Amino acid sequence: MSATRVTRFRLTRLAVILAVLAAAAALVVSPSNAAASHSGLPGLSVSATCDGATAAPDDTLSCRVRISNTGGTPLTGLFLLHYPYRTDRPTPNYAGYPPLPLGNLATHESLIVLTSYTVTDEDLPGPLVQTFGADSDQTAEAWAYATTPLVAPTTAETAPGPRSATVAELQANAEAFEYTVGTRGGSVTYSAIGGPLTLNLALANDSSSSGILSYLFDGLTETSWLNNQVEPSLAESWEHSDDGLTWTFHLRRDVTWHDGQPFTAHDVDFTFNRIIYNDDIPTSDRASFTFRVFDEATAEWREERMTVSAIDDYTVQFVLPVPFAPFLRSMGNAIYPRHILEPHVDEGTFDSVWGIDTDPAEIIGTGPFTIAVLEHDERIVLRRNPSYWLTDSAGNRLPYLDEVRYQIVGGLAEELPKFRSGETDVHGVLGEEFATLDPLQGEENFTLYSRGPAFGSRFLVFNLNPGSDAETGEPFVAPEKLRWFENTRFRQAVAHSVDKDAIIRDVNHGLGYPQWAFISPAAGDFHNPNVQRYEYDIEEANAILDGLGWMDGDGDGIREDYAGNNIRFRLTTNSRNEVRLRVLEIIQAGLSSIGIQGDIEVIDFGELVDQLTSTYAWESILIGFGGSSEPHFSISLWHSGESLHLWNPNQSEPATTWETDIDSLFIRGSQELDREQRVRFYYEAQEIAADNVPVVYTTHSERLTAVRNVFGNLTPTLFGLWDIRYVYRTDL
Repeated sequence: MSATRVTRFRLTRLAVILAVLAAAAALVVSPSNAAASHSGLPGLSVSATCDGATAAPDDTLSCRVRISNTGGTPLTGLFLLHYPYRTDRPTPNYAGYPPLPLGNLATHESLIVLTSYTVTDEDLPGPLVQTFGADSDQTAEAWAYATTPLVAPTTAETAPGPRSATVAELQANAEAFEYTVGTRGGSVTYSAIGGPLTLNLALANDSSSSGILSYLFDGLTETSWLNNQVEPSLAESWEHSDDGLTWTFHLRRDVTWHDGQPFTAHDVDFTFNRIIYNDDIPTSDRASFTFRVFDEATAEWREERMTVSAIDDYTVQFVLPVPFAPFLRSMGNAIYPRHILEPHVDEGTFDSVWGIDTDPAEIIGTGPFTIAVLEHDERIVLRRNPSYWLTDSAGNRLPYLDEVRYQIVGGLAEELPKFRSGETDVHGVLGEEFATLDPLQGEENFTLYSRGPAFGSRFLVFNLNPGSDAETGEPFVAPEKLRWFENTRFRQAVAHSVDKDAIIRDVNHGLGYPQWAFISPAAGDFHNPNVQRYEYDIEEANAILDGLGWMDGDGDGIREDYAGNNIRFRLTTNSRNEVRLRVLEIIQAGLSSIGIQGDIEVIDFGELVDQLTSTYAWESILIGFGGSSEPHFSISLWHSGESLHLWNPNQSEPATTWETDIDSLFIRGSQELDREQRVRFYYEAQEIAADNVPVVYTTHSERLTAVRNVFGNLTPTLFGLWDIRYVYRTDL
């Protein structure tokens, strides 16, 4: 398999300087943390997070410095870290003395550097002000300041943090990797806080459902976990016309459905023409295959669809109305069995087939696994498909594993004990768990893999839907609340009240990244690092609300709008996810500090998804949204006419000019074949979204995974840890 070539980096010298100052002030007697971040250097940001220290001399204050290359250009060469002190003497336990070489700082890389400072008599009492600086001989300087109150003695200690693997390291892993012939048998076991909400992948709107069902279905193409390149899957080859509008796929002839029936081009024809392009079926897949064409005569966009035709049993042709840059990547969309589902489409019962209570044996795909056991809130067992089409280099039929298992738990806090006891083999590590797990890797036979910021996002979204319930006539959102939510300045004030540093410090335990743009830095050049940022600024947030004339007239701590309504609304998130709840509590505290009352509501995940996609009876929700290296695949969220445009879905016409602009940029971005121009379109879309704040972003989590050291064909890359079909156990 080909892999992206690691480029030769331009030499840049970077010095990171820590200066420690002290200022006289009254002693703070309660535990406290402080953090700050600031960036003044293009492409480079420095953030500092320091935990509360003790007031006693000779006690140690621990700090975490994150140096991030947020731009699209590698900053490489020799990086020196050194710490001049307030005095010139070396300090015991003070990291980085003498200067320490750190290596390269590649594109979208972050270095997490741990420092410690031994408190002296001169520091007490008062706040310890730390200044972290990054400077380059090519550009300018960036600084971050953190003020940490020196507090009464506490037993809390700072958790050490990992150094994220660099882009270059992850690319090198992919280039060096070669599959080995594995051993058949065994299983891999995960834990999860919930199972699927449906067994019909075409109708799935949640990651719990799509994650499980992805084991059962294949697309015509697939995207490599090693290098993100498109590779053959159900289609073994393809060609296209010179204008890029006609694509002909030649299908594998050795593929069968789970029930033994042959897979053919008629299944592909059926999937697109009878399911994806069926307006009576509410599938979110349609968004990726709806093409908008600008009509010069009417100055409006019109929707068109591609033509999908089975030429013969093993040849299928796609004719596109316009060029489509991510076409081959989009052909990874699941293909469904015509012989099973066509009767349900004909009868209009597709929405009810393969429901959550369906016998799992009835879910028929071509994928490497089938569902053998589905016990809601207990466990899921996926069993090897013995007739799967893929083989290894020795001709052995894949997958190697007999089973993939999921244990359903009551909350995220229950996952770590199961991993440490050996009940599970893979664990998504929370920031707070790193300090516990890191020293145990050898003793408990696992490895921690850190791969930088996640592709997905976590955000607070407000309901801007002006519609009403068809049965009751009641508006989805109370009129006065809708007026607040529709006000861009209100949303900007809320954004300023979200303490991202507190989330990184207290929830991610330093293993997180502030999010500003809707495309993650993990997506490479599509990420725009220069969008409008709403730094945590309570004074600015209050000034915005004062400017709207929303004041606390009765002195109860809650502002009223111009009509006298208290500015109060629900903050909803899903149960079993302690991380989201803790983030929501930080958001609630920020809102309270600017005179807004947010009432936290925790509901079942299925109910939350139903509110977002069906009943629309919600006010604000903290939710996550998946991401990938291809920005077009988030069009279902960002295009105003789509069902997952959460704040105001299924608009017949864009409700605002900024939504019109984003719609246009997403369309143009998908139809532009020049990579640099595509990047410019998505850059602009990210800027418009940041300016208008339809969603208030929080942080990206570090992709941190613990894996038992009993698996072969594993390596950490930018895009994954393994291909489940090739994974095998080494302890059998």
